[in-house]
Amino acid sequence: MITLTTSVRRVLPRLAIALAFGTLLAGCSSLLGGGGGDRERSTIYAPDPRVEADPGWQRADWQLMLSPPTAARMIDSFRIAVRPTPAELQVYRGASWSKTPTDMLQDTVLRTLEDSGHIAAVARQGAGITADYKLVIDLRRFEADYNGNVLPAATIEANVKLIHNIDQTVVGSRTFLAAQPASSTEVAQVVDAFSVALQSISGEMVGWILESGNAHETTHDRRPAASMPAPSRR
Repeated sequence: MITLTTSVRRVLPRLAIALAFGTLLAGCSSLLGGGGGDRERSTIYAPDPRVEADPGWQRADWQLMLSPPTAARMIDSFRIAVRPTPAELQVYRGASWSKTPTDMLQDTVLRTLEDSGHIAAVARQGAGITADYKLVIDLRRFEADYNGNVLPAATIEANVKLIHNIDQTVVGSRTFLAAQPASSTEVAQVVDAFSVALQSISGEMVGWILESGNAHETTHDRRPAASMPAPSRR
């Protein structure tokens, strides 16, 4: 028979309570993380979507500069945002992006334009090109949104403005939205859905950019014949 000393008998109940409390905290910490675990705590996700050029896209002989996109601080974070209810915004535990959402969106749009071969030149602001137009992106949403469903949808919303550099007029403005349902609630599948959403919204943006710039090119330098000065007669 093992006899416990008085000091040991006093420690055991407190140890049992501590162990039980620790187990409860461990369970709570994985509720939003898609499974938790030590391995997942270090998981960094790096979507790398590639967009194939649409044969229907117009070709442009003008040059474009991409300004740094803007977004609210909570949106443009390395943490992966999730909206379990319309009024609640949280983040997935144990997961993060390798780049901020604004960088991911700009990189995808830039690469799509470059690889398409449908534009004379495109570069980021500060690259040194003399651009005819400037693209301004305001990222409004970049989150996994449940929206009352069992599975979340990778949701990206952005307003895009195309600006004529010479006179700073807004050539066109449009809000784009992509919502790609995930195949499960696991973080890896949610990230896959974000990759598809990035492909979709970037492809739509590029088609619109080329079309809007070309439409402006055909009209902004033309004046009605009646406004032209009549030739002098001597």
